[in-house]
Amino acid sequence: MAKDGKHALVTGGGSGIGFATAQALVESGWTVTLAGRTKAKLLAALAGTNASHISVTDVTDPDDVQSTVRWAAEQNGPIRLLVNNAGGVTSASFEKTSLKAWRESLDLNLMGAVHGIQAVLPSMKAQGFGRIVNIASTAGLVGYRYVSAYVAAKHAVVGLTKALALELAKTGITVNAVCPGFTDTGIIKSAVATIAKSSNRSTDEALVAFTASNPQGRLVKPKEVAAAVLWLASDEASAVNGIALPVAGGEVS
Repeated sequence: MAKDGKHALVTGGGSGIGFATAQALVESGWTVTLAGRTKAKLLAALAGTNASHISVTDVTDPDDVQSTVRWAAEQNGPIRLLVNNAGGVTSASFEKTSLKAWRESLDLNLMGAVHGIQAVLPSMKAQGFGRIVNIASTAGLVGYRYVSAYVAAKHAVVGLTKALALELAKTGITVNAVCPGFTDTGIIKSAVATIAKSSNRSTDEALVAFTASNPQGRLVKPKEVAAAVLWLASDEASAVNGIALPVAGGEVS
C-alpha cells in the first residue's frame, strides 16, 4: 500500500517526461504505478525510477484503462494523483493528414486523458481529494505548422482541463495542465536525426529548428516538466486549479 495514501498513476511512464515525472514523485515519497504500451520500456523504467508496479496499458481503450486503475488500486490503494502523459505526434501538412491519422491523434492525445480521468474520478470524489495533471504542450496554447491534428488535440486537452477544473472545484480535486515546449526526449532526438539526414545537415544544425522557438535557446529538460507536475500535485498547490502552465523558456505566456 502507498505510504500516506500517496499513490500516483503515470501514463506514458516508460520514457521521457513520464519517466522523469515518476522519478521525481518517488523521490518525494509517492508510490507510483507506471502505465504504457511497451513492456520492455516499462520494465526499464521500473528499475530506473523505483516505481512500485507497471501495467501494460493502451490508453485509447477505455476498458483497458478501467482495468489498470482497478488493478493499481488493489496493489497500492486508491489513486490520488493521475498524470495523463501518454501522447504522440506525427508530422504532415494538413492536406496530407488522413482521417485515420486525425482519429489516432485524438484517440491518443485527447481521449487517452478522458479515459484516465473517467476511471479515477469516482474514487477521487469518494476520497474528497485528487490531483489530475494533464501533460499538454505549447501546441495546446499556440499553433505549429505540419502538426494540425496534434495541435487540435492538445488544444482540446487544455479546454478539457479548464472545464473539468470548474466542475470539480468544490470536491477537493484539482485539474491542471502542464504545457512543455520542445523537450529533450526520444521523440525530439528522432526528429532531429530525420531532419539531419533528409537535409544533409549536422545534428547540431538540425537541432536549431527546435531550439529556435525557445528564448533560452535550448530544449526543455524532462526533469523541469516533472518539477511542475510535482508542484501541482502538492498540498501547497491546492488553490491552483484550471491552469495551463507553460514550461518553455518564455516561448508562450
